[in-house]
Amino acid sequence: MKYQNEYRNRDLITKLINLIAKTATKPHTIMEICGGQTHAILKYGLDRLLPDTVQLLHGPGCPVCVTPIEIIDKAIQIARQENVIFCSFGDMLRVPGSAEDLLSARAKGANVKIVYSPLDAVKIAMNEPNKEVVFFAIGFETTAPANAIAIDMANKLKVNNFSVLVSQFLVPPAIAAILSAKENTVDAFLAAGHVCAVMGFTEYEPLCEKYKVPIVVTGFEPLDILQGIYLCISQLENGRFAVENQYARVVNKDGNLMAIELINKYFDAAIIAWRGIGEIQNSGLILKDKYKSFDAQNRFSFLQVKKTCAKMDGDCIAGLILQGIKKPVDCKAFGVNCCPEKPLGAPMVSVEGVCSAYYNYRHELTKE
Repeated sequence: MKYQNEYRNRDLITKLINLIAKTATKPHTIMEICGGQTHAILKYGLDRLLPDTVQLLHGPGCPVCVTPIEIIDKAIQIARQENVIFCSFGDMLRVPGSAEDLLSARAKGANVKIVYSPLDAVKIAMNEPNKEVVFFAIGFETTAPANAIAIDMANKLKVNNFSVLVSQFLVPPAIAAILSAKENTVDAFLAAGHVCAVMGFTEYEPLCEKYKVPIVVTGFEPLDILQGIYLCISQLENGRFAVENQYARVVNKDGNLMAIELINKYFDAAIIAWRGIGEIQNSGLILKDKYKSFDAQNRFSFLQVKKTCAKMDGDCIAGLILQGIKKPVDCKAFGVNCCPEKPLGAPMVSVEGVCSAYYNYRHELTKE
């Protein structure tokens, strides 16, 4: 397939691997932020091709995985209301709450619909004026513009029975939290190309300067990722710490200005809890006061949800995995009593989750 196979060229991959091996004269640890990058790394075995001097860690780049337990519980409570149609992307239905998930709630009678766009939920609200239609607005910066467009449409068309349950996360504050942690071992980051396609990458420049780390924006094909790793190592070997854009065919420095304008129109940055990690300052988006009428948290404020610790306990070590402190193979539950059919933690549920990536591409049971 044109513009895809070119980025999976075996000869070019071999040349890059050899160049990385030649350049890395000392140990370096690089974290890829996005779950899409993680899946590509494991699918194509890129980590196994790298020299021993290069270690890859997997970051919290899966919005499904970091959505707090209490938000899942709130979604389930809202969905159970008699007059509600609760709309969500499919990968949220099996994310565990404190007691059950949305799929279980639907099996017990909750009106939960899978949609492929927030605009689908607006259309459902227009066609069902006697129902309260709630869309589960989750994601990183990539989904925020579409969620803003849905609110914008509902606002202009006066679709007063539409609201959003917001769980939107921002990547740069998460990087800062990882770098500030005492357990941090990360020397450089691969930033997610789709996030930067929306936001640009100027937000990363202060992080490079403050923490003395290279950050390279990459795409999601093998050559994208390997070139990003090479650029990180080249900087580290030469004592440089800057943002570089490997994904220039898609990303520009300032991002999508129309998308950013929409996000700024409807959302404010706020402190937010990340599942398995905890609260991070200004790491999430909430609706501006002007548009609180579209906020499902406001509309269903009478529903009380027990505050749950964002950090996991028991057999699940998802929090440590999402911070890059541990890998899925370090978890005693992995592949034993935690698998895609019966997940203990969200990283085993999501198509971008690191645990599901290891299960799909590395777990020994898949070879049988």
